[in-house]
Amino acid sequence: MTGKGRELADVMERRKVDILCVQETRWKGSKARSIGAGFKLFYYGVDSKRNGVGVVLKEEFVRNVLEVKRVSDRVMSLKLEIEGVMLNVVSGYAPQVGCELEEKERFWSELDEVMESIPTGERVVIGADFNGHVGEGNTGDEEVMGKFGVKERNLEGQMVVDFAKRMDMGVVNTYFQKREEHRVTYKSGGRRTQVDYILCRRGNLKEISDCKVVVGESVARQHRMVVCRMTLMVCKTKRSKIEKKTKWWKLKKEECCEEFRQKLRQALGGQVVLPDDWETTAEVIRETGRKVLGVSSGRRKEDKETWWWNEEVQDSIQRKRLAKKKWDMDRTEENRQEYKELQRRVKREVSKAKQKAYDELYTRLDTREGEKDLYRLARQRDRDGKDVQQVRVIKDRDGRVLTSEESVQRRWKEYFEELMNEENEREKRVEGVNSVEQKGFRE
Repeated sequence: MTGKGRELADVMERRKVDILCVQETRWKGSKARSIGAGFKLFYYGVDSKRNGVGVVLKEEFVRNVLEVKRVSDRVMSLKLEIEGVMLNVVSGYAPQVGCELEEKERFWSELDEVMESIPTGERVVIGADFNGHVGEGNTGDEEVMGKFGVKERNLEGQMVVDFAKRMDMGVVNTYFQKREEHRVTYKSGGRRTQVDYILCRRGNLKEISDCKVVVGESVARQHRMVVCRMTLMVCKTKRSKIEKKTKWWKLKKEECCEEFRQKLRQALGGQVVLPDDWETTAEVIRETGRKVLGVSSGRRKEDKETWWWNEEVQDSIQRKRLAKKKWDMDRTEENRQEYKELQRRVKREVSKAKQKAYDELYTRLDTREGEKDLYRLARQRDRDGKDVQQVRVIKDRDGRVLTSEESVQRRWKEYFEELMNEENEREKRVEGVNSVEQKGFRE
């Protein structure tokens, strides 16, 4: 993932992917961070050279996160509440074929524990690199998979099928008939296999209308993105509208301040009778500000984590993507070398853009604006590092999660009624002692 966060975000934005499970991130730590273009990555890893898993969410779903479970550098999960529907997203990275059996059993044990901790009525979607082949055809396994796998099943693929049977889940990739190019998830040299899968509860398979492999993207060298379209039956809500704001901060510039002062004086002095009430005067000031200083577009704010991104980097990545597509179609040595060279160029462009942006920031540090920029970056990084942005739900007496505003308010009311009206055991003991002392004194 190092150096590829923003590129991945662009792919998700272009492909209209809202939630993505990633594996082999090789990032050490258990944090969350913005990767640009309105996407946030929740990740976990213990070694910067191997393993690591994560889940990327579109900005509009970040506030829906209720819980993050980082089990190991091979398994993690997120619980989201989307208009009353509980959705659990699990990212998994199974050990490779040559790994020890003990390590493989540990992975499946961790995945079992995650599944067993999720209530039966909640949705579950698993996106994982299982490093196994479930194979083509489904004789004897019709209840958990379709016919459209790739090649023969191996031992690791049988483990995937056994897990699906244990947890009453379906292997989504195998239910949709696609040409082989859109079923192969791993391609390296002459090897073409299917090792990446999406699983969901069998009862929710009807909510998935399509699943295929995306070809032509260069963000991952050998693996390909598996995308499914899932429609949750929820009530549609109005999108929050970003308010356009007057660019009052431009008044810090002397020329803008002077122009605003002159225009405002003209606007107020041009009237026959000067306004006596504050509301009229305030509206004249606001209108003058809008005309002289302009207003914001109302679009999403710049991502503070990827503020260094520029057109040169964007163009280099676009050329690399086209070169990857060309090499996939015609596997000549010339096309391969062209793609490799563009990969190296992208790395250089990213490094150069970051260095230039930081140099400019360091130059401005002696100014007041530079100090503010640094503070904004630090504040944004701290905010993005938090898993849960706000608590929007609560549990009832039986531990069930309440999601609607009415039920949450009702539960808070019940809680405080019980809290304020129940007898305090300590006060009862003190009253008992006082009554005994008074009785003894009278005697």
